[in-house]
This record gives sequence, C-alpha cells and structure tokens, in this order.
Amino acid sequence: MEAVFSVLVGLFAATAFYLIMSRHIVRVLLGMVLLGNAVNLGLFTAGRLTREVPPIMMNGEQTLSMAAANPLPQALILTAIVISFSFFAFLLVLSYRAYQDLDTDDTDEMRLAEPKHPPLPPLDY
Repeated sequence: MEAVFSVLVGLFAATAFYLIMSRHIVRVLLGMVLLGNAVNLGLFTAGRLTREVPPIMMNGEQTLSMAAANPLPQALILTAIVISFSFFAFLLVLSYRAYQDLDTDDTDEMRLAEPKHPPLPPLDY
C-alpha cells in the first residue's frame, strides 16, 4: 500500500510544480495547495499506514511495538494542515487584492516596478 501512496505523492508533487511554474496566480495557488497535500501525504506514508495496534504503551513497557502506528507524523500533519490553510488564505487574499488593483492575474503583466523596455546592461566597464 505504501507504494501506491508513494506514486500518488509523486503525482501530486509533479502536478504542483507544473502549476507553480504557471504565469497565472490562480494556478500558482492551486499548485501550492497540491504541494502541501503532497508533503502531508508523504509524511503520513512515512509514518506507517497500518492500524494493527494503537500507539499506547502498557505498564512496564519501554518502547512501542513495531506494529503500532507512529503518532509523531500524525501530529506533524495536523500542524501542517493548519499552517498550509492559513498560508493559502493569506495568498488568496493577496492575489485577490492584486487582481483588483492591476486588473489581471497574469504575473508577466503585474510588473509595475520594472520598465517596459529596460536599457541594456553595459557591455564593458
């Protein structure tokens, strides 16, 4: 089962990088969401997918059994979900304000600080 999830993580990451390299802000935002999901799924897969034994230690035990689920990746994923959602909400508001001010979602047309025809750099010093 881990192999299927590993392939799914790879597909999510590849699609996310493709979307992030786009010129349109909405695609970049969707790419960021997919990249966060790929990382979360990768962490979940690394922490074992089996649910045979709950991660509870009985009296006298020093370590968890090998069949127990690892609770650390689950805690990390829960924290990462909250952080990625807040980051997505911030980027969504930022891109909406940029669209309102500039009337475009194309990143090449958003370059207000750069001149349209920049001068060539000096060829010698």
